[in-house]
Amino acid sequence: MSIEELVRDEAKRAKVAASALALKTSDERDAALETMAQALVSATEEIVAANAKDVQAAKEAGTKDSLIDRLMLDEARVKDMADALVALTKLPDPVGRTLMESTLPNGLEVKRVSVPLGVVAVIYEARPNVTADAAGICLKSGNACILRGGSMAAHSNATISEVLARAAESAGMPVDCIQCIDVTDRAATDVLLSLHGLIDVVVPRGGAGLISHCVDVAKVPVIETGTGNCHIYLHASADPEMAKKIVENAKCRRYGVCNAAETLLVDESAAQDLLPEVLKALGEHDVLLHMDGPSLEIANGMQDAAISALPATDDDWGTEYLAPEISVKCVSGVDEAITHVNEYGTGHSEAIVAKDAQAIEQFLNGVDAACVYANASTAFTDGGQFGLGAEIGISTQKLHVRGPFATEALTSYKYVITGGGQVRA
Repeated sequence: MSIEELVRDEAKRAKVAASALALKTSDERDAALETMAQALVSATEEIVAANAKDVQAAKEAGTKDSLIDRLMLDEARVKDMADALVALTKLPDPVGRTLMESTLPNGLEVKRVSVPLGVVAVIYEARPNVTADAAGICLKSGNACILRGGSMAAHSNATISEVLARAAESAGMPVDCIQCIDVTDRAATDVLLSLHGLIDVVVPRGGAGLISHCVDVAKVPVIETGTGNCHIYLHASADPEMAKKIVENAKCRRYGVCNAAETLLVDESAAQDLLPEVLKALGEHDVLLHMDGPSLEIANGMQDAAISALPATDDDWGTEYLAPEISVKCVSGVDEAITHVNEYGTGHSEAIVAKDAQAIEQFLNGVDAACVYANASTAFTDGGQFGLGAEIGISTQKLHVRGPFATEALTSYKYVITGGGQVRA
């Protein structure tokens, strides 16, 4: 069987499964999620062993540490995946909600009711936990899913998806409602993206290259999940201690995540007061600083601090490092900060640290991003942190969903009209 035939066959089977899954009740789907969670815990040893093969291969290939961190699974992370599935059962059912209802003058009763999208394809890279998150979110929202993980996590993804599919079927869910494309040939991804009429939506999760490829090639709708060139802007009124804590957390909590800060902006008028402690904190984490002239001058004057710094280039302002690196730039004030963020940001998460209420309001209103923060770390951009449960991604587009999204974003709606024999003149 060719790759095209294989992928198309999976999509056809998913379409059949989606129709059957749409008829399952909320209680039935939640019970299946519980079973899937238990199955993950029971298969921990098998999953960790499969993951060890992926991690070893990645290390031998010279993969950077931040990506190894994304890839690696241990007993605690497998339990976290299982807990995320259980957490989904505590959320309201996104399917079958009455979104609007009215009675027309002619007596027709009109309701708008939420329904599953149908077949959701999730394409992702080196994060095997996405396999469980995506399968669980799709099942909770009544959708069949086709999972296409990256080759770096091939053993992990295949094992996790097999465990989940068996558990779902044992709990009464339709056969083929969870499928994984495990061939490593990249042509399989392009086939998946071409299946208009079989696939209802594609959700890519990964780097800019993967996302742009999906947007360019797909013949089915795509929900863009974001690369995260996120900024922290220190206004002249910022509290120095708060500024240090927020920058350190946003940059250093985890380097390889899309909500990590990649650029630090600071008002030049207050840079001498605000930057030194922030730079010391970053230096303690061995963060490499790509600095413009004014900020580099401050860093060079800090002889007693262990700071690694070099002049920034124009390319640095648009770079998502996903590593212990950050660009630093002095700006004239909130207007220039907003202009810089809107030019170089990816529409993900942007933050201002300030006491000045007017500056905060101007920044929050002026920045075009899915999530904007005042006096808080961008690390909070996460479905779980927002009370959505496990997320399927963070959308940086404006249609049909924006920001962290989970179950509700994987539904559409239909109009249900009830009459008593009315005909239209």
